[in-house]
Amino acid sequence: MNLPDPQRLLADMHQALNTHLRLKRIDTPRFIGIRTGGVWVADALIAARRLDEPLGVLDVSFYRDDFTQNGLHPQVQPSELPFEIEGQHLVLVDDVLMTGRTTRAALNELFDYGRPASVTLVCLLDLNARELPIRPDVVGATLPLSPDQRIKLTGPRPLALELQALAPADH
Repeated sequence: MNLPDPQRLLADMHQALNTHLRLKRIDTPRFIGIRTGGVWVADALIAARRLDEPLGVLDVSFYRDDFTQNGLHPQVQPSELPFEIEGQHLVLVDDVLMTGRTTRAALNELFDYGRPASVTLVCLLDLNARELPIRPDVVGATLPLSPDQRIKLTGPRPLALELQALAPADH
């Protein structure tokens, strides 16, 4: 499988996001990246906007519904939101949308901080393996993967995609 070029995806996503925000009449969105890959993607989108915008960072580890099954990731860090959530138009950015559980966890955490006016979901990749009814508003590419494949985003500069094959016991 040939993986798409992340830089090309980001350029296309920048255009699609600008169109989406213009149609929704959102002038000053607040960007929030889901740690770690979503932060890298959000940072690249902010840089493409050529504006000095603060970036919020979410670590959704404590909000995951599989926390008790999988345990805590060893590199959990606190979320950092340098702006109010209440009444804001948020752009929530993740690198890969798979089951939708990370997005659900992120929304739960955001609502603990306040009630946003809107949330636009932006994802670099959609793996179309949904377990929850969550769809991105802006997506770089949709990739069909077999059950023994995963995608890893490396970065932050440059962003790169790696296709990984899982061992039979991993899936």
